[in-house]
Amino acid sequence: MLATLQRLGIVPSFSRPSVSDDNPYSESLFRTLKYTPAYPNRPFESLGAARQWVHRFVQWYNEEHRHSAIRYVTPGQRHRGEDLAILANRTRVYETAKAARPQRWSGDTRNWEPIGEVWLNSPKDNPLPERKQKNVA
Repeated sequence: MLATLQRLGIVPSFSRPSVSDDNPYSESLFRTLKYTPAYPNRPFESLGAARQWVHRFVQWYNEEHRHSAIRYVTPGQRHRGEDLAILANRTRVYETAKAARPQRWSGDTRNWEPIGEVWLNSPKDNPLPERKQKNVA
C-alpha cells in the first residue's frame, strides 16, 4: 500500500488510529455525529434528504448541544464569546445558592471558570494560556 501511494505521488498520513491533531471542535462534531442515536439506520432517500438531515444536526450541535469540555455551553455561544457572561452568571447563581443554604454543600461549588484553548492532544511542555474573563455586569 505504501509503495503504491508513493508511486502515485501521494504523501501518506502517518496518524495513528484514534489519534488526531486536527481541529478539536470538528473532531468533536464528527464523533457526536457518528454516535448520535438520531443517526438514520437506513440510507437517505436522496442527496437532498441527507443534506437536510446534516443541516439540522449541525444546527443542533452548534446551538443546542452543551459540551462538557467547554463547561456546558454550546459551540455557538463559545464562538461568539457569550460563554464568558453565561459562566459568570452560573458562578453567581451557585455562590448565592451556597450562601443561602450552606448545609446543602459539602465543598466548593462547581468550577465555572472559562476554559482556555481546547486541544485534542495538548503539547505537554507548552502550558495553555487562560482566556481572561470580561467584566460583565
